[in-house]
Formats: sequence, structure tokens, C-alpha cells
Amino acid sequence: FVTLCAVLLFAGAVAKSAQFPLHVWLPDAMEGPTPISALIHAATMVAAGIFLVARLLPLFRVIPSIMYLISVIGIITVLLGATLALAQKDIKRGLAYSTMSQLGYMMLALGMGSYRSALFHLITHAYSKALLFLGSGSIIHSMETIVGYSPAKSQNMGLMGGLRKHVPITKITFLLGTLSLCGIPPLACFWSKDEILNDSWLYSPIFAIIAWATAGLTAFYMFRIYLLTFEGHLNAHFQNYGGKQKNPLYSISLWGKNGVKKNSCLLTMNNNESTYFFAKTKYPIDKNGRKMTRPFMTIAHFEHKAVYSYPYESDNTMLFPIFVLGLFTLFVGSIGIPFNQEGGNLDILSKWLAPSINLLHQKSNNSMDWNEFLKDAVLSVSIAYFGIFIASFLYKPIYSSLKNFELINSFVKKGPKRILWDKILNGIYDWSYNRAYIDAFYTRFLVGGIRGLAEFTHFFDRRVIDGMTNG
Repeated sequence: FVTLCAVLLFAGAVAKSAQFPLHVWLPDAMEGPTPISALIHAATMVAAGIFLVARLLPLFRVIPSIMYLISVIGIITVLLGATLALAQKDIKRGLAYSTMSQLGYMMLALGMGSYRSALFHLITHAYSKALLFLGSGSIIHSMETIVGYSPAKSQNMGLMGGLRKHVPITKITFLLGTLSLCGIPPLACFWSKDEILNDSWLYSPIFAIIAWATAGLTAFYMFRIYLLTFEGHLNAHFQNYGGKQKNPLYSISLWGKNGVKKNSCLLTMNNNESTYFFAKTKYPIDKNGRKMTRPFMTIAHFEHKAVYSYPYESDNTMLFPIFVLGLFTLFVGSIGIPFNQEGGNLDILSKWLAPSINLLHQKSNNSMDWNEFLKDAVLSVSIAYFGIFIASFLYKPIYSSLKNFELINSFVKKGPKRILWDKILNGIYDWSYNRAYIDAFYTRFLVGGIRGLAEFTHFFDRRVIDGMTNG
């Protein structure tokens, strides 16, 4: 009975914190206003499930099977969230899957018994992800001057690019949050994520390998979002369709798809035309331009409405909270730095969590040797930089804007290995873009089953019950 109660309590936390398999609501919740996404869907509401498990950890730790279940759900969510973020076109949906993955890190830490590192990552991630969501809101606000009020367009990274010239303050703060989430020192998430990664080796080597590999995926998809948004040229003036014209999601990435599947997702040939690394068909969208006025204007300004051909930086009312969150992203990690040797006491977080438990470090005095820390940090930072390098190679404008990629084409051979590699990439793309088909499964079986039951109940009530009564 105690085990059943513990499982049900944990199931509530799974739904609240968007853990597998009850995670499908979080990306759909991104349709709400961006400040709500920053405050509720990144920092507070989704963290409530993590905090519930943390508070109930004294109950869970006496049941080893529950602790193992928590860690398994956490590691699955870590990997699933990262893979689903790889091919998203909507900037907020990509950040939502990133949030799901980072919540998985916290749940994994709790399942391992690392109470301190889980709550530490909850704090640092709240500031970094809220910064990213508010930054995305500033980006969407600036894009609406070009594409109009249409979330399918203003949130589509395929129409962005080159925004660093138009929204420089948003660009700097967004880059700050991106580097923090990637685990680059000395930003906030580096300290907490590095602690979780190190503790994972003490719990399970298999879980540790998955967690470290996902750290590289995190750096990859976060810099993919950054590069598609801020680098290159503004694609809203020249739409690059990766599919049918009616599809609102346009693809400019390496993983772009045409209406008809082809063996190669990297290179396409159109009769006698040259081979291009990316599709180069351009479509003007002047019809989407609209007149815009800046908010918070005086009455005198309403007589003259400006027409903007390019995005512009947001007002101070939007930039001020972004600036504050940027400062916290820079310095909030210092509360958990465990360097309290030789009488020094710099670990503020351990004072707050003094009565808490830590199953992995029960005899630890919350101190860390510099050599051990540097050795672990170099490995984690190296993995993060590797993910950043791969993303920069694939999405940097110097590569993605070249019409003829002869150097790459010279090494590409249309052989069985090449076809197999293309099929693998297409499979990964389909898995990520279609959300691992989990939403489709729920729609077909759960929603379809409930509707079928409702139709049967309606038929039974009208035909049988009413039929017997009415003769």
C-alpha cells in the first residue's frame, strides 16, 4: 500500500513537471503569451513537481524501487526532450522541449538521491530559461513588424535570421542564456549541471553516458536556435520553402524536407541545375508587411504611423526584465559553488539546504578539490563545445548560404553507405519533427477511444433507454 501511494504521488509530479510519458501538454502550452511561458512554464509551475518529489524524498528513499523508477523516468525525459528539440521550427516549442529535458536532469538527480544538485539546477535553470523565453518574446515582437500577427510566421525560425543587427540587446542576452544552458562557465547552469553529471557516475555508468551525451545535444540544439535566429540574413523577405507552399513551417536547415521524399536530405538536383546545399527558391512576402506603432506612445504619436521594413529592438519595458534575468544568469551560480576549504565558506546553497539529505554524499562536507573539479569541468565543457562546433558547422551562414558546396560535394558519393546515412538522417528528422509520434499515438488511441465510448453511450441512451421508454 505504501508503494502504491508513493507511485501515485510520483505520477502527479510526472504530470506536473512534464516528464515522460505525460509531457505532451508542455509544448502545446507555448501557444500562450510569452511572459506566461517564462514565468509558469519554465520557472515555477513545471518546477512544482520537482519540488514535490524533493520534499517527499524521505518517503521515497525507503522504497528502492521508487527511487529507481524516478531515475529511469528522469533519464528517459532527458534524452527524449533533447532529441525532440533537434528539428523544431517554432522557437518557443524548441525551448519547451529544452525545458522538458532540463526538468529530466532534475528528476534524474532526485532519483539518484542528489537532493542538493537537483534543487540547485532548479534555481539556475529558472533564471536562464526565463531569460530565453522573454528573449524569444522580444524576437517575436520584432518579427511581427514584418510578417504580421501570425504565430505560425512570427515564431518560425525559418523566417528569421540576421536579427543581431536589428535587436542587439536581445541578441546579447539571448546568447547569455544559451551559453548558460549549454553549460559554459562561469554562467549559472554550468555549476548545477556539472554537479548532476558528476553524481551520475556514482549512480550508474549507463545513466552517466546518456546524461553526458545529452549535454552535447543540448549545446547543439540551443546553438541551432541561436544561429537560425540571429545569424545570416533576414529570411522573411525571401521565404525558403522546404515543403508545400501551404505549409506554414518553412525549412532552411540542413534537415529541410521537400514535398516528395528523396534519398538525400543534404543535396538535391533539379535536372541540369547545380547542386545546392540548401534549397534556394525565393518567394517575396511583401503582402505580409503591415503598419505597426510602438506601444506606450503618447497621443501625438498616433497621428503618424511608421511602416517598418525590418525588425526593431523592443522597448525598455520589455528589455528591463531581460536585463535583470541576465544579471542573475551571470551570478546566481555562485550560491552553490562548493569551495569552502581552509575555513572559507562560500556555499550559500548548502546553508539553505542544511537539514536536507544527499544519498550520494552522506559523509561529504560539501567541499571540493580544485583538481577534481577542473578535471570534471574540462570534460563537460569539452562536450558542450563539441555540440556548439557541430551546430556552427551546419548552421553558420558562411556554410548554409553557399550555393555551390563543391568541397562537400566532392566527398559525397551516391553509394549504399550514402543512401543508408540519408535514411538515418531522415529517420531522426521524422522522429524529432513528429514528436516521436507520441502525440499521434495519444490522439488515435486515447482521444479516439474516449470519443468512441461517448458515441456508444449516446447511441445506447437514445436508442435503447429512450427507445424502451417511448416504445
